[in-house]
Amino acid sequence: MQDMENIAEYMKRNRLMLVTAESCTAGLIASRLAEVPGAGKLLECAYVVYSPEAKQRCLGVNPQTIEECNLTSEEVAREMALGALERSDANLAVSNTGVTDATDPAIPPGTQCFAWVFKQEDGSTNVHTETRRFEGERNQIREAAADFALRRIPELRGDQP
Repeated sequence: MQDMENIAEYMKRNRLMLVTAESCTAGLIASRLAEVPGAGKLLECAYVVYSPEAKQRCLGVNPQTIEECNLTSEEVAREMALGALERSDANLAVSNTGVTDATDPAIPPGTQCFAWVFKQEDGSTNVHTETRRFEGERNQIREAAADFALRRIPELRGDQP
């Protein structure tokens, strides 16, 4: 919890308002932040989009990106984050898509793809993507991925909490 409190304080100091676009984590990124008092000033909204159709309909993910790159890819995570940011008043979007088990023989269990998009004051964006593999059972992987997504915010923005 202390980690999340530090991240929340960092976000407050830097006037960051978050929108999430979550697939595998199914809202856990937003939920982790919501555990901290005052999270209403940090969390604008959260999209949970499991199916390819929901990713396309709710966030504008290009079907060709899904077909060419796979649902578990940094390219899809990037489009999810950009789509969420475009559809919100937030200035920071975090997205996650991945697998926890052997549902796709081409992708190792625990593979998680992330994107972070920081909207600058001039309207430009700074985009980061990353793929990580977490060990454990299904929900351990999901929880680790959610925590990782939030902990990376200060590092990717270029400073520490």
